[in-house]
Amino acid sequence: MAGAVAATCAFVALNVAAPKLLGDATDVVVDGVIGGTFSQEKLAVLLAVVSLMYLGASLFSWIQGALTARAVQRLSYDLRASVEEKLHVLPSSHFDEQHRGDVLSRATNDVDNISQALSQLLNQLIMSLLMLSGALAMMLWISPVLAVIALVSVPVSTLITVLVARKSQPHFTAQWASTGELHAQLEEFVTGHEVIKAFGRQDASAASFKDSNDKLNRASARAQYMSGVVQPLMVFVSNLNYIAVAVVGALQVTAGAMTIGGIQAFIQFSRLFSQPMGQIGGMLTLLQSCLVSAGRVFALLDAPEIPADRPAAAAGYCPVTAAAPIPAPITAPGAGAGAEGRVTFEHATFGYSPDTPVVRDLSFTVEPGQTVAIVGQTGAGKTTVVNLLMRFYELDSGRITVDGADIAGLSRDELRAAFATVLQDAWLFTGSIRENIEYGRPGASDAEIVAAAQASHVDQFVRALPAGYATMLGNDGDTLSRGQRQLISIARAQLAARSILVLDEATSSVDSRTEAQIRQAMHRLRQGRTSFVIAHRLSTVRDADLILVMDQGRIVERGTHRELMVGGGLYPKLYEAQFAGREQPQGPGGPEQ
Repeated sequence: MAGAVAATCAFVALNVAAPKLLGDATDVVVDGVIGGTFSQEKLAVLLAVVSLMYLGASLFSWIQGALTARAVQRLSYDLRASVEEKLHVLPSSHFDEQHRGDVLSRATNDVDNISQALSQLLNQLIMSLLMLSGALAMMLWISPVLAVIALVSVPVSTLITVLVARKSQPHFTAQWASTGELHAQLEEFVTGHEVIKAFGRQDASAASFKDSNDKLNRASARAQYMSGVVQPLMVFVSNLNYIAVAVVGALQVTAGAMTIGGIQAFIQFSRLFSQPMGQIGGMLTLLQSCLVSAGRVFALLDAPEIPADRPAAAAGYCPVTAAAPIPAPITAPGAGAGAEGRVTFEHATFGYSPDTPVVRDLSFTVEPGQTVAIVGQTGAGKTTVVNLLMRFYELDSGRITVDGADIAGLSRDELRAAFATVLQDAWLFTGSIRENIEYGRPGASDAEIVAAAQASHVDQFVRALPAGYATMLGNDGDTLSRGQRQLISIARAQLAARSILVLDEATSSVDSRTEAQIRQAMHRLRQGRTSFVIAHRLSTVRDADLILVMDQGRIVERGTHRELMVGGGLYPKLYEAQFAGREQPQGPGGPEQ
């Protein structure tokens, strides 16, 4: 950036000095015509010097533009990197409270707007300020009287700029807020396009989009109109100033106080003085838009982060290595010898808002290698239990231990390295099927990937595809069925070979035949591993070592399938209602967390 400033200074110096030499050349011509002392050699030297100065100014202008562009692009790169890093340390609650489309708009549109605005502002603003200072210095040197007249326009132009900026700033804020809302709405339309079509809500969606688009259009039009008033007013003030300088300057030439070349040079300097003021006024739109986008981006960067891990978080803790075909035991301070995934909840309480607990006073223990199923009605808090175990949220009270170590004292990354997860909504990224499976263990061999695929019944349908494992997936794998996408995510977990499994409705998107195949594969996968299974299909949890029945955030029953079925509590009612085809009893709990 220092090089760009130096090039700008050189450009301004040459542009400011040239008019003075042109004034001297004019005096040489006038003296030759009036006094008969015309010096061709002197005139030729002056014109040659001026030509070289303008050539040099052009060169420095190019250098300044290139260096500024490089500096701005580097700044934009760093800003995008900061935003990307920030997204990784934001708590899950941030994404619960914000529209994803608005977050994406801040990370893309606002950053791009800052980049474009800075590119023009740094090019023009520094140059305009230096040109303004240089032209003013030359005007004071040539004629202090005319310089005072020229300075009268400064407070007038400043007042215009301040008043317009004050009026237009709220409209720029509304413009970029509306842009974020529009992107959030578009994101919802794209992800939910099948539901919109299924319910015939295309016209309603189009009307909703039109309302948001109209809101953005109004805010943008008002912002551009208000800020666009500045430059015409600045030009008007500049023209009035030019008239005053020309009239007073002519009077001074008539009185013999100035030469014709002097007044010519001064008029050029007055133009060099007023032109930057007009440019600065014209940059008001860019500046305000940039400030609003910067405010939105820095609001994201300043958002509360996940609490930092304790300094000794990972002391003595050996996470499961992804490459190990047989998971190594998790060891931590206080963990028993040979422990491999013993999980204990001790009076754990948590709420997404302080006054509304979602889980209350949970206490249970899962021994290494056991499978625990968590069942209950919608809103009972089943998924929240797993989110707390993986530290996506922090407990309000109580504690959770893995192999005797409080997870609050463990590094999040190393804690999660012990988990393999299969969620209800399978997530696939743009890439080949092989790459999506390998995501569970980067660097795995082809044989290991195929073995995981065979265990998850993925190999059969993948080999039927023309490109096999090299088949490219895009748009979250929409070319595959929901069941096939879920099977690939299960294969990913198979390949990861972690000591603790989390299966959140892992079989909800497959047919009965495939469900039976997956149950067999999962039974083999769970051997020697601690498993948490969240399920609405109670047929998938009958062989669990422990079933926890939750209602309104509390564990109301616990035991095996056989024990619970003879207990006469909530579990038999859920089971019988599901298999008899009757409607599942409704509880007072809120939406599933």
